[in-house]
Amino acid sequence: MDLVTFYDDYWRDKPDIFDQTRLDIVASYVGQGENVLAVDCGPGVLARQLADKGNRVTGVDMSHVAVGRARERGIEAHQVDLDSAPLPFAAETFDTVVSDSGLEHRYFFDKALDECVRVLKPGGRLVLLLPNMAHWRCRWWLLTGRFPYVRNSPTDLTHLRFFTLAEARGLLKARRVRIVRTDGSASLWVPGLYPFFLRWPGLRQAYTWLARHWPSLFARDFIAIGVKQ
Repeated sequence: MDLVTFYDDYWRDKPDIFDQTRLDIVASYVGQGENVLAVDCGPGVLARQLADKGNRVTGVDMSHVAVGRARERGIEAHQVDLDSAPLPFAAETFDTVVSDSGLEHRYFFDKALDECVRVLKPGGRLVLLLPNMAHWRCRWWLLTGRFPYVRNSPTDLTHLRFFTLAEARGLLKARRVRIVRTDGSASLWVPGLYPFFLRWPGLRQAYTWLARHWPSLFARDFIAIGVKQ
């Protein structure tokens, strides 16, 4: 499959509707006045949010369409397919690198992660968000002998690779990135992943708290915040 063509078509048809709560959580781990790289930036919604905080933000994405939409938002963006090419930046260029739900869409996620670490300054911060294959619902599916493909869940059909927080820890440790904080995004709006009653106001707040404090079990997406050694 030609992933570049696939995601050109994907972003050409996808409106600017995003999980703002998730974006806010990711953005909270990026400071101000930093040189930031947004990997797999899509149409630049998160990149624009980080730039509005006072950062210099550069975006990369495999999709020409997504890069064009990011540029329309005033983001310096480059088309790069990390499965076949390195990032067009020198080593140790960026204070912070953000990878928001991108590695799971790649054939060679390890190469993309290597590049994220390469361009990060020593002492710089990597903010890595990935769908959580150890979510309690996924565990239940497997326990009952099932693996349903549920849109917008960790088993979304567009995902080529699957991750848990424990696996992410190992991947970052092997690249000399020390995890200093973990977090999680519940995304309770996803139908098919959650019972409807978890969206009731009181239960929503309680579950969101659980997802942020025990992301490996309760979060749809876990977030690992690491520092390059």
